Amino acid sequence: MISTWLRLELRRRWRSLLVLALLVAFAGGTVLASLAGARRGDTAIDRLAARTLPLTIVVLPNQPGFDWAAVAALPEVETLTRFPVSGFGVAGIPDSAEISAFPPADGNVLNTIERPVVIEGRMADPARADEVMVTSQFLTAYRKKVGDRLTLELMSKEQASSDDYDPATEPMKGPRVPATIVGVIRSPWFSDKIVGDRGVIVPTPGLYATYKENILGPNRYVNAMIRLKDGRAGLEAFRRDLAVVSKRGDIDIWDWELKWVRPVRNLNHFEAASLLAFGLAALAAAIVLVGQSIARYTAATMVDLRQLRAVGMTPRQAVGAASAGPFLAALAGSTLAVVAAAVASIWLPIGAAALYEPDPGLDIDWLVLGGGWLFIPLLVLAGSAAAAALLRRTGEHSGRRSAVAMAASRVGLPVPFVVGARFALEPGRGRSAVPVRPALFGAVAGVFGVLAAFTFSAGVNDAAEHPIRFGQSYQLETFLGFNGQEFAPVDKVLAEVAKDPDVIGVNDGRIAVAESPPAGAAGEPGVSVTAYTFRPVGRPVNVTMLDGRLPSSAEEIALAPVSASQLGVKVGDRVTLGGGQKTIRLTVTGISFLPTGPHNDYRDGAWVTPAGYDALFGGAHYPFKFHVAEVALRPGADLEKVRARLTAVAAKAAGRPGVAFTDPLEIQQAWQIRDVQALPLLLAGFLALLALGAVGHALATAVRRRRHEVAVLRALGMTRRQARWAVVTQATLLASAGLAFGVPLGLAVGRTLWRVVADIMPLAYVPPLAVWALLLVGPLTLLLANLLAAWPGRMAGRLRIGHVLRAE
Repeated sequence: MISTWLRLELRRRWRSLLVLALLVAFAGGTVLASLAGARRGDTAIDRLAARTLPLTIVVLPNQPGFDWAAVAALPEVETLTRFPVSGFGVAGIPDSAEISAFPPADGNVLNTIERPVVIEGRMADPARADEVMVTSQFLTAYRKKVGDRLTLELMSKEQASSDDYDPATEPMKGPRVPATIVGVIRSPWFSDKIVGDRGVIVPTPGLYATYKENILGPNRYVNAMIRLKDGRAGLEAFRRDLAVVSKRGDIDIWDWELKWVRPVRNLNHFEAASLLAFGLAALAAAIVLVGQSIARYTAATMVDLRQLRAVGMTPRQAVGAASAGPFLAALAGSTLAVVAAAVASIWLPIGAAALYEPDPGLDIDWLVLGGGWLFIPLLVLAGSAAAAALLRRTGEHSGRRSAVAMAASRVGLPVPFVVGARFALEPGRGRSAVPVRPALFGAVAGVFGVLAAFTFSAGVNDAAEHPIRFGQSYQLETFLGFNGQEFAPVDKVLAEVAKDPDVIGVNDGRIAVAESPPAGAAGEPGVSVTAYTFRPVGRPVNVTMLDGRLPSSAEEIALAPVSASQLGVKVGDRVTLGGGQKTIRLTVTGISFLPTGPHNDYRDGAWVTPAGYDALFGGAHYPFKFHVAEVALRPGADLEKVRARLTAVAAKAAGRPGVAFTDPLEIQQAWQIRDVQALPLLLAGFLALLALGAVGHALATAVRRRRHEVAVLRALGMTRRQARWAVVTQATLLASAGLAFGVPLGLAVGRTLWRVVADIMPLAYVPPLAVWALLLVGPLTLLLANLLAAWPGRMAGRLRIGHVLRAE
């Protein structure tokens, strides 16, 4: 019986089934692509690391002539590769672009450590100086391709030997090396960065071997990447042995997992969660929107099956026959959805995860796509069967009455209002039944979702446009010293800088890295904490405090949130840190953001007083790793004019040029926020479509299914204009219900979601307010609802009364 009925349905209603299949394909493809993209992006960095023999630590003694052979012989070391802290230039590309990776000093890199995946082309011959590899962003940024030629520029021997040489102010005068791009590679170390990166060029060890004197002068040094045999578990033993063989206890060691892998993983988690939320929201929208079409199709079928039920068709057969068409359409639609999602994978994952994806391009996630191919038809079948069963039961009873419509009738409101209220709020019965509840839910969900999405988007835009949300309250910074050597008389220079009328705050910051002792019985690795001095010159630079206060004595410290979490402390706790030959105990007075520096971002590090810094690092090999100053300007100051003025003032105070004021380092999380700016707006579009579909479906269905009631009322004297206004009233009531419940819910949920994101990032939470969305949501909702009512209202007004009554 079901098979026979389905053949009849396919002949006479194939267009409706085709439209239903396309709706399922569109909605399903969007959802499946989002879910698969989220899964792919969330695992990108781990899949890349699993294939590339990534480094464990980076060791930075920054000391000429350092004995790396002794370090390589330590029992914890699996492999070590050196890199000179010196680069090269490329003809036609300014030095400020920073596209040169450190030249490898030996053949271990790209082989036994940081062995990259090849995205395009091939690996370079390690013995050849005229072959290079690049990362993906380089090809895009400079419109290059594999096989193109570049000219590498090296320092002259005199420039390499000079401590004062700066490639930003003087061109390199050494050999010019023609080189061919032979491949595009990717590994955790050789990867593009999310923060405004234009890619890098990776030379071979052959370049260093051939032109060593043009790369490494007598006063320059090499640092190293190391892969430990036991991974991070061997880090503390390595620290102890390194201190013995180097006779230094202050060597900066980057724990690559903490410094780079976890932050990247967190970035990917955030973007994957955003894409997942978009997919789930699209799924909810699809269930309601496509569900409307399924319910309508099923209702029409159940009406047609009444005659067959009268001659013996069982209720179960009727439900099966009504569900067969939607199920077949969903099966075809889900197949198209899987194909569409597979094609969409070429452009996924999004954001930062795309920079670390080891296999870019087409990717078929069989778990998601296969599961979706099965789940979508079953979901449609369940929904259609439930609608058929519900319609079978409710069709035998009178539809419920609306208290609002009854009250309107009792108080004598105009006929259009009473009829419109009944159409909007009473489902009716049998062939006159309309989907009232789905329409009301769709209107509420549409307004709620759109306002929540715009409110969340306001928070995203605010964070992307205001670096102060990430603690960056200064607009300029300058380097004043490195490895214990100052480039200028700091006190004199900063005193003159603080006098500038556009300067509202200056901080004199010495930077070094402190270490906590190993934690736990298993000897978990200690935590590296980049310590900054808080020493205002004149007025202080504003510091974003999340809790507590800044330190005021040598025994106090304020930690950034990530460092506090890694150390397992909060305000009021005590923490043990060491920076030289001894360790000291400090009281945590606050949790705050830090400046983004060469060895930390705004979420990790610590503020200490100058006296606290001296207590920590008094016995260190170098009294500071970096000496910097942050300069805050008054709102509205001309940045370029102030920069030029401060550079001149600093040169005069120092007695020579060389103190440059630069923009602060860009914040990676701000770029991450920008990567997902479009998702809330796309979600708002989906939910707006949901609302329009629900309300438009209800209006059109009400007029079509209740044409008999309209005809009777027209026969009793209701005018064409009153018939049109009845539909307008119906639309207005649905829109008003959506606004009454959707506006407060949308505002509250949007702010709550942004608060969650602010805590995860972290960033300073400011309650977002989408002013224009809040002002326009009411008028636009009413306008769109009444525009949707125009055609159904016209149909109601032009109804052929005699024809309808005779047919009914």
